[in-house]
Amino acid sequence: MLDSRPDGTSRREVRANIVAVAARLLHDAGPAAVTTRAVAQAAGVQAPTIYRLFGDKDGLLDAVAEQVFATYVAEKSLVAGTGDPLEDLHRGWHAHIGFGLANPALFGLLTDPARGTRSPAAAAGLEVLRARVHRVAEIGRLRVTERRAIDLIHAAGTGVVLTLLAAAPADRDLEVSDAMYDTVMRAILTDVPALADDGPIAAAVAFRTVVPELELLTDHERALLSEWLDRAARG
Repeated sequence: MLDSRPDGTSRREVRANIVAVAARLLHDAGPAAVTTRAVAQAAGVQAPTIYRLFGDKDGLLDAVAEQVFATYVAEKSLVAGTGDPLEDLHRGWHAHIGFGLANPALFGLLTDPARGTRSPAAAAGLEVLRARVHRVAEIGRLRVTERRAIDLIHAAGTGVVLTLLAAAPADRDLEVSDAMYDTVMRAILTDVPALADDGPIAAAVAFRTVVPELELLTDHERALLSEWLDRAARG
């Protein structure tokens, strides 16, 4: 159980306070400042409380990432989609870049390969990207496979943030972000919906999105059709 709180603070409140304290330490002083002892002292709890709530320091940092990003997204009104898959993809790109620049220490931790397994917060972000890319594929606008599109967007977005963070704030060329986005879009998008101009690769990508819904086919047939379409989409 958690250490007793004479003021009657609930478990949820204790957890939220610890996350807020860790986020403040990370923002103000960087990753080295986020030690279990420092967070516990600043939050007014015993160190074992942090382990019981978060497992370890990485678990605490993942909770910080989820909270900070959720707050950022809510403040930027990026939660609801616009109904336009291409616009939603563009908004998602700007959210990714903006979050990285506003939270350099946290972004560095989330993209650090030395941490080993990908954090739940980073994985959740990729799931959002996958869903947005899938909607673009559904309207026939992808000229590459969904996986290739996701990998290109993710790699480019991460690279842009790290490149900009490497420069002093006054020296950052923010137009690099728009230029990179345009470059990636030219590589993955068709000019018009694939089914309108009979583009074979984009049509294969678009058709691939509905294969799981073809209930008349067996699981084996759907898997085989998916494999053929993936092969066609790779050109």
